[in-house]
Amino acid sequence: MTRFLALGDSYTIGEGVPEPERWPNQLEERLRARGYSVDVSTIARTGWTTGELLEAMRATPPTGRYGLVSLLIGVNNQYRGLSLDAYRAEFSRLLDGAIQLADGKPRSVIVLSIPDWSVTPFAAGRDYSQISAQIDAFNAVNREISQQADVHYVDVTPASRLASGDPSLLASDQLHPSGRMYSHWAELILPEALAALNEI
Repeated sequence: MTRFLALGDSYTIGEGVPEPERWPNQLEERLRARGYSVDVSTIARTGWTTGELLEAMRATPPTGRYGLVSLLIGVNNQYRGLSLDAYRAEFSRLLDGAIQLADGKPRSVIVLSIPDWSVTPFAAGRDYSQISAQIDAFNAVNREISQQADVHYVDVTPASRLASGDPSLLASDQLHPSGRMYSHWAELILPEALAALNEI
């Protein structure tokens, strides 16, 4: 049995969708369909920043080792206007922790880019281009750090922007992704997850 730990925020726990429709659960099902015995658990909460995820992991450290660890965090740093420098430092610590949880194996870790919520109805009345540009800046940081650490990286941001023309890709809160969007993400992540499992 491969233990899969998904670290993050609302995008990881699938705010607004049933548990089976969360992307980690959909990825788990896809891996099981390909013969992998996988059990997913999460450390994530809606609204968490990098700092809050770090604090949660300090307060209740995960136990044991994981065959697969994912990390998707940063949208709330952007939303609250927190600095890129703070994000860089805290994301680096989180990624180091994720690698340690993956038995020290960077290639057992998958980082996901931050989705772009500027395309959602929730962003109405805000500066769409500014939000999008800030998301891109945060993603440039997490991509750079991920490449330096030699972990897998999946860019889900372009997929998230498809919601601008397709309401079915959003949950009922008109902010978070729907199960259909998460299905698309799971398909994007699957090749990297398979590669990670085969590199163990």
